[in-house]
Amino acid sequence: MALQIIVGAQWGDEGKGRMVDWLASQSDYVARFNGGDNAGHTVTIGSQIYKLHLLPSGIIHPNTIGMLGNGMVINPKSLLEEMDLLRAAGVTITSERLRISHAAHLITPAHQALDKAMEAARGKDNLGTTGRGIGPAYTDKASRSGLRVGDMLAPNFIDRLRSHIEKANHSLGLYGAPTLEIAPLLTVFESQCKILTPYIRDVSAELHQALASGKIVLAEGAQGTLLDIDHGSYPFVTSSATTAPGVLTGLGLGLDAAQNARVIGVAKAFQTRVGSGPFPSELSGELAGRLRGTGSNPWDEFGTTTGRPRRVGWLDGVLLRYAARINGLTELVMTKLDILSGFESLRICTAYRIGDMTLAELPFGQADLGSVEPVYIELPGWQADLGNIRRWDDLPVQAQGYLRTVTRLGGVPVRYASVGPEREQIVEVPALER
Repeated sequence: MALQIIVGAQWGDEGKGRMVDWLASQSDYVARFNGGDNAGHTVTIGSQIYKLHLLPSGIIHPNTIGMLGNGMVINPKSLLEEMDLLRAAGVTITSERLRISHAAHLITPAHQALDKAMEAARGKDNLGTTGRGIGPAYTDKASRSGLRVGDMLAPNFIDRLRSHIEKANHSLGLYGAPTLEIAPLLTVFESQCKILTPYIRDVSAELHQALASGKIVLAEGAQGTLLDIDHGSYPFVTSSATTAPGVLTGLGLGLDAAQNARVIGVAKAFQTRVGSGPFPSELSGELAGRLRGTGSNPWDEFGTTTGRPRRVGWLDGVLLRYAARINGLTELVMTKLDILSGFESLRICTAYRIGDMTLAELPFGQADLGSVEPVYIELPGWQADLGNIRRWDDLPVQAQGYLRTVTRLGGVPVRYASVGPEREQIVEVPALER
């Protein structure tokens, strides 16, 4: 299959980066199609930990070409910092290995200031945004007033940037927030943009030609299905399309590209979420602490981008089925199975109770998650440390049973399970009955 798509099947932070790393070794192109530097992908290679927010994590492999698609919003400062980070680690980042779509939108310091001012104005009703300007940049895109990457090549770019900041300063004044000093921002932003101009390409045309010639394109999603602007737990969502169909619009590909595509959903063996919003299977107290970790390890449940402790809970099978349907998943990858070691018993949410009704599916998607009560099944736990296991037959029978149950409840076969943060700590799962 020439097009392979990796998306998060939960609220983000599922471990997509390490699965992209796993598959990128066999790919020609790795492409980001949505979001900005509010996303965080962590890849661990030996003792080296890479935390990437904009660059496709698969670019770490020397054989791949990285693509930033038109569906993204890009902060030049953040992108340049990431490029320098990888260069310092020995990764080659040149215009021959990285392309930026001319149609992607730019995030400016004005967008960041507006994001923080708007979130502060919401008070206790805040959305839990990262404050990185993602929402305001997508707002400008939708209102047809945004600045695109291709605009950096225009002779009047700085004049347009100045007008953009002046307009933002007016809005900041209305929020009672400090306004921005324009001249220094123009100088810095212009210098950053000049460095990036050699990377500007027609990503859509290049990927179309790559697929036509039989190349393998790995599309890397940011955030997760349940944060999708249309299909997520609105309004506690991100500002972009995070689901598999968004690959086509976010990279400029036609429907023919999706024929026989491999659509891989990544889900943790339990549920996590950063920020505000409903969470039916959420846990607190000692159980939550055991799932979350202390933060002493980089793979503990603390946001890659924000550093905030993640909310944690039991796996939600209702939302997993929903993600499988919305994305058209062909397979699942289950991460962090090793974290469940040591529990006497485990629970999975299989349905919701609303009053005297029990529902396996929600009538209006995720619109009313805050009013539901989870219905659980209980499964036996296991005590063994899974970190050194690489073969299905060596997993405890209880862990095998857990994955069989996930396959049955999700309606999608689990193909791989990760048992630790290292790239080789993966167990391939045989065909399981649904």
